[in-house]
Amino acid sequence: MLEINIALDFYKQEYEESIKCFILPSHQQKYSPLPVEALETALLKTDRYPVVITANKKAVGFFVLYADDFIYKHTDNPNALLLMDFSVNYSNQGQGFAKKGMGQLRQFIIDNFSACNEVVLGVNYRNFRAQKLYEKIGFIDTGRRIIGENGEILILSLSLTT
Repeated sequence: MLEINIALDFYKQEYEESIKCFILPSHQQKYSPLPVEALETALLKTDRYPVVITANKKAVGFFVLYADDFIYKHTDNPNALLLMDFSVNYSNQGQGFAKKGMGQLRQFIIDNFSACNEVVLGVNYRNFRAQKLYEKIGFIDTGRRIIGENGEILILSLSLTT
């Protein structure tokens, strides 16, 4: 059986073709944009960091880490990063890539953002699959709520301090 190497990596030009091929069903697009759309915005900002989940060096997942003032809508912590725009290509869903990739998030942040002590994210109250994934990798519900385009957003936090 072929072993699949799952890793997190900052977006590079070599991932462009696989990112362009991402497909998300419409019911998932109401929670997260296609990576090509999120990437377009992130690349215009110096304090947003596009990240890919790779399987054998091919992009299968995507998210953006925000270090700009937009984080303050989600937390008061100046040492936090905000995780947004998370998605896994539809053809790669259900294969464990999201869980394995996001399971590496804590170490990836520690290795690349030494001042960061927390990762926060917002998840739609109806997006149960995403909530379960985030819970499995250590995110906790902060009790904070904001209202988004599609309803209530739960603010979750992953502490990087031990």
